[in-house]
Amino acid sequence: MEILEALQAQVADLRPVRVYGRISRIEGQLVAVSGLTRQARIGDWLEIGTRGQTCMGAEIVGLNADEALALPDGPRDGLAIGDRAEHCPARGIAPDDGWIGRVIDPYGRPMDGRPLVPGPVLRSLDSAPPAPARRGRLGARLDTGMAVFNTMLPVVRGQRIGLFAGSGVGKSMLLGRFARHMQADVVVIALVGERGRELREFIEDVLGPEGLARAVVVTATSDQPPLTRRRCAQAAMCVAEHFRDQGKHVLLLADSITRMAEAHREVALAAGEAASLRGHPPSLGHRIMALAERAGPGQDDIGAITAVFSVLVAGSDMEEPVADILRGVLDGHVVMDRAIAERGRFPAIDVLRSVSRALPQCATPEENARISEARRYLGAYARAEMMIQAGLYEAGSDPLVDRAVQLWPALDGFVAEDAPRGIRGAFARLARALEPAPPAAKSGKR
Repeated sequence: MEILEALQAQVADLRPVRVYGRISRIEGQLVAVSGLTRQARIGDWLEIGTRGQTCMGAEIVGLNADEALALPDGPRDGLAIGDRAEHCPARGIAPDDGWIGRVIDPYGRPMDGRPLVPGPVLRSLDSAPPAPARRGRLGARLDTGMAVFNTMLPVVRGQRIGLFAGSGVGKSMLLGRFARHMQADVVVIALVGERGRELREFIEDVLGPEGLARAVVVTATSDQPPLTRRRCAQAAMCVAEHFRDQGKHVLLLADSITRMAEAHREVALAAGEAASLRGHPPSLGHRIMALAERAGPGQDDIGAITAVFSVLVAGSDMEEPVADILRGVLDGHVVMDRAIAERGRFPAIDVLRSVSRALPQCATPEENARISEARRYLGAYARAEMMIQAGLYEAGSDPLVDRAVQLWPALDGFVAEDAPRGIRGAFARLARALEPAPPAAKSGKR
């Protein structure tokens, strides 16, 4: 039945009339096409042909009175003045329930060598978020399988958090753990601009068969054109919205928004937009915020998208444009520190610089007290760490620091622990980490 509906949708999409234009100019990265000014709209698609054959697609990014300006999705080698360009509607994506367990590209085409049937409903890449006045509220806490996220940095249903990290500090491994263990009906993963060789490694080793069995992976590798890389996160959001509208809880993992922003910068600059935000175009802020707003609780509490957006931050610069824009619209952020990774603790989360805006509402008064106590001791140790490491701190100078020094190994180890017994088990383990160590036995002869 579902296959029949998909075929009916494809038949309904057939166009009895085809409209063509001709390439009139090729300047820089843009191709100007004449003859389409009455039909063309920003965002529409062109199929450009050479010698009667379609050789590439292009998206219309600009219009004037005589020409449509399009950015090709591949190398322009072989294009010539007078080549035919067929006008097509804006290219959306048609998700289907059968996509679970599959790897697709941002155009909804399979990348795992098996046939893929599109769904019956074509979704726009720029769908509007649920009506603000009718959206549900954040839901219950989710079991993540990790002690630190089950306690000090809780994630709740419909929450949107940012994962801020430099390269090589374990960001992909952390996302893989979310995909395998976090409570969700469906997981949608967007891999934007990843190295091609890492895709199979991520699917087989990081995600694993258990994670892939409930996931849809949407990927655009780093060698693909900026149009394709920019579509990746939007296509993944469309897939997530498909399952959310069925009333399901969807976990969306986007890695990374930084690479999406870089692809958008290439497209926007080619279209003539001026660079302003440290080289980024002014439209970047709206694009990031519009994407983030589509995640979250659904309308009338029907379905929800819990989203984790990763951001690459060079030198832990949390004030760079992409990080600053995204952080302002999220419900929490997690900071990963290279220094922590270098000393071998994974996940390399800096708890003191991370925050979940689901607190204190999602925890009981007793749990909030435990979290505050743990943060107080971690903060005291961090403030005195340089003196402690240098041997300049004298025990007894500050009772709080003395206790922090005593508890720090247990608290630091707690951040790296799994939580096989769920949220209650994680809080019980945190309570044990906050207990003072027994006094050392005195040795000596009678």
